[in-house]
Amino acid sequence: MKAIRTFTVRSSLPESLRPLEALATNLRWSWHEPTRELFREVSLDAWRGAGHDPIQLLGRVGQERIAELAADEGFVGRVHALAQDLDDYLSQARWYQSLDGAPRSIGYFSPEFGITSALPQYSGGLGILAGDHLKAASDLGIPIVGVGLFYQAGYFRQAISAEGWQQESYPVLDPDGLPLTVLRDDDGVPVLVTLALPGDRTLHARIWEARVGRVPLLLLDTNVRENAPELRGVADRLYGGGGEHRLVQELLLGIGGVRALAAYAERTGGEMPEVFHSNEGHAGFLGLERIGALVAEGLSFAEALRVVRAGTVFTTHTPVPAGIDRFDASLVRAHFATGELVPGIDADDVLALGAEETEGVFNMAHLGFALAQRANGVSRLHGSVSREMFGALWPGFDADDVPIGSVTNGVHAATWTSPHLKRLAAEVLGASDTTKADWGSEALADDMLWAVRRDMRQQLVTEARTRTRRQHERNQGAAPAWIDRLLDPDVLTIGFARRVPTYKRLTLMLHDRERLRALLTHPERPVQLVIAGKSHPADEQGKQLIQELVRFAQDPAVRERIVFLEDYDISMAKTLYPGCDVWLNNPLRPLEACGTSGMKAALNGSLNLSILDGWWDEHHDEQNGWAIPSANERVDAATRDALEATALYDLVEHQVAPRFYLRDERGLPRDWIASIRHTLETLSPELSAERMLQQYVRDLYAPAALAERAVSADGYAPARELAAWTTRVREGFQDVRVLHVEIDGVDSPPVVGDSIDVRAYVELGALEPDDVRVEVVGGLMADGGELHDTRTFALAHEGASASADRFAATLPVLRAGTFGYAVRVVPAHDLLASPAELGLVAVAG
Repeated sequence: MKAIRTFTVRSSLPESLRPLEALATNLRWSWHEPTRELFREVSLDAWRGAGHDPIQLLGRVGQERIAELAADEGFVGRVHALAQDLDDYLSQARWYQSLDGAPRSIGYFSPEFGITSALPQYSGGLGILAGDHLKAASDLGIPIVGVGLFYQAGYFRQAISAEGWQQESYPVLDPDGLPLTVLRDDDGVPVLVTLALPGDRTLHARIWEARVGRVPLLLLDTNVRENAPELRGVADRLYGGGGEHRLVQELLLGIGGVRALAAYAERTGGEMPEVFHSNEGHAGFLGLERIGALVAEGLSFAEALRVVRAGTVFTTHTPVPAGIDRFDASLVRAHFATGELVPGIDADDVLALGAEETEGVFNMAHLGFALAQRANGVSRLHGSVSREMFGALWPGFDADDVPIGSVTNGVHAATWTSPHLKRLAAEVLGASDTTKADWGSEALADDMLWAVRRDMRQQLVTEARTRTRRQHERNQGAAPAWIDRLLDPDVLTIGFARRVPTYKRLTLMLHDRERLRALLTHPERPVQLVIAGKSHPADEQGKQLIQELVRFAQDPAVRERIVFLEDYDISMAKTLYPGCDVWLNNPLRPLEACGTSGMKAALNGSLNLSILDGWWDEHHDEQNGWAIPSANERVDAATRDALEATALYDLVEHQVAPRFYLRDERGLPRDWIASIRHTLETLSPELSAERMLQQYVRDLYAPAALAERAVSADGYAPARELAAWTTRVREGFQDVRVLHVEIDGVDSPPVVGDSIDVRAYVELGALEPDDVRVEVVGGLMADGGELHDTRTFALAHEGASASADRFAATLPVLRAGTFGYAVRVVPAHDLLASPAELGLVAVAG
């Protein structure tokens, strides 16, 4: 008989061990190695059996063991010392507290958060990134509050059948057995947020709080008795439904999330965030709730929109249109039509914000851009791809002018760096932070570094055997003897683990199976592959790719050199990344927005072998790994796969393996070790989530806070003025014309150091000269007359005639070459973040 739910009973802790409760419930333990070591000491077997979850650990340990620990003065002393260390960590000023003018608080919304496998509320890279975002914010003292949903079954657990087919299961989670507390009123009653739904239905959600170091994470849970049975399952599974089910999840995340922040601020004596950050479009509705609150204060929709945009940041993660949530516009209209969901908001205004060229479709990415004055992609290349992909939202502007920047993702080093490497850095280099260690120091001998790398590889081999043995015992009832020979801690180990959509090309390595077999079984330079990944439950093609790879790995000729590990999660990843010598990534360029798995491997000294996509495109330097050459994007898929697979095989056979196995008289691969040092020295700081968060604060959060304060001053007077100005400019801009352009100083070729005079005659219609900025855009000439490597110069207003206003400037000639120029007119206002913000431009013909 199957249980309908689970619950956890914890051992009773004596007073001397009471601080264990605080250490277990604050998720700092998930990246704080001394606290994790303390829990291992409670009971190593119970710690492993609990999946490295201290809450479950305390539920498994008997009172007899608790009594032993309470009598151990050394253990009790460590408990209290770590509790004091946690208190200090939570209270002391950190990097953020040294800044002036930074936001008082930031609300960070994401559909998933990957903090630890003990809180399974994530599916892949987006959630892991969100988790690392909160952890780094905590370490830096950034006052972020995370907002998400509590999914009753999380994502899914993956099992691989004997036939190689992915099978999903959805174990129901007991929030009382997780490191969560429910937000309550003074009288102890759980706080609920509510949403009005069509058909006179009301959706209720309680608010769970997780403590991620200094950062609170609020998760909304719909499995409450106040809900009708059909609404209790709104937050049943992460990415588990479509249509209205998915829409209501996103309404709850955005609208309910803002209401949860208000409830949390009221109950804790805090204040609402100044800045709101939507991590992907799933949370885009948060801006509508904020507009509704401002309308209730007396602002119009247009005025409130200016306030909301000023304080909102939107991060897009997808480089393909298929990755964007899109809903039937009539379904969205039905939820806003009555005005009860967000009072004061008209459905037509909502639909206009998410409109796209396809009639009748509501686009969540378009909503995100419409409600945020600042937007970014997640790598330099992805920023460029996003500017091309969404350029139609800013018609008339070149891709380089589209107001989407980039902040390259980072990963939380304390979470993803192996304890072996942390210990080495601390004991030999005196560094508690591996991203700041001097990995080139002579104090660190090559043999010491290589020994640690082998220890990490051995740990992966041991875990791979354990997991594979368990899988065979489940599927066949017994584990075959060859599993004891699965993988070898002295063989070059290549890792590949990620979600399994087709563009990531899980099976590219199988393109020439005979050549792959030869690489795996080479008599002098063998290679072994450790692979993991989940396919979305509805992605049959992705499941087929997994099956194809698993069946290849079952071949007796190669099964000791290649393994697919089921149920990829944070727990597995912490062994997998450090244990691999090389991290493989072979997506279709440029479809990998960032690809942070390779970052986590690099933090452990692994070298990357990757297509130049995502983060690798900007960080590969020929010493930290290898770039797989990409075929032209216009080549057909089969030819492209063949070319890139061949390049992959060639690199492994002729460059990667020879370098790994080239040893000196002491058996050390000196060249390989030099690459490890270089990778750790140069990439660790650049790939850290701390660098990422500092860039978010500098480039996005602080400017957004300043903009929000500016439009909100004096009872929102600037917002009212900006809204009226925007309406006037939108109506009048259709009459703006560049009538004539004159340029002096080019009759004979100018030389560097000369200057040229430019005059533009512009018809402004009903607009004033101060309403616009007239610009010369100059740059090198490319094929087809396009400009590149451009610079922009403003022209000053010099006067008006009956037909036109004259704008002019004297421009220096700074370099040699063949140049071209264009003249354009754009709106100009101090409260605009970009000349392209309104999507209005007039260009000289």
